[in-house]
Amino acid sequence: MSLSSNINEKANLIWAIADKLTGVYKPHEYGEVILPLTVIRRFDCILGDRKEAVLKKNEEVGKLPMKDIFLCKESGYSFYNTSKYDFEKLLNDPDGIEENFRAYLNGFSENVRNIIEKFNFDNQITRLAEKNLLYIVIQEFISPGANLHPDKISNLEMGYIFEEIIRKFSEAHNEDAGQHYI
Repeated sequence: MSLSSNINEKANLIWAIADKLTGVYKPHEYGEVILPLTVIRRFDCILGDRKEAVLKKNEEVGKLPMKDIFLCKESGYSFYNTSKYDFEKLLNDPDGIEENFRAYLNGFSENVRNIIEKFNFDNQITRLAEKNLLYIVIQEFISPGANLHPDKISNLEMGYIFEEIIRKFSEAHNEDAGQHYI
């Protein structure tokens, strides 16, 4: 599969997840949910291989002042997640999805939490949960076609996919792609 067809396939799949928001969100609002969830899911996929090791190391280091250094080293990245949840485990408790998802997000290292905060995503979590969509959307993001693991999608491809999603949402809002960040 060519680079461009893989990018379009993944972007279209993520765009199709946005269709689950119909009725609760207007098309120009889809990006307020899908863009942060795409980023969070990418982090989830990246950290998945080392999740158990990070949780074990987190227990070992407790509240050491240099805890971040140990956890980043264990994850293999400059970020980590210490929550017992990942996208798949979140689905084990449909009734607790909002609380558990918030606990999952709070388990990220501070640098990732800062990125998530830039999306102003907190209100969307509440809205999705109130409309019984949070579980459904997370479920869609763990489908085999939505696998955003670096073994399946390179960082370069992920950047192009994210840009394509931004372009699609901008078109739905009648904006230029770059205006999303203004």
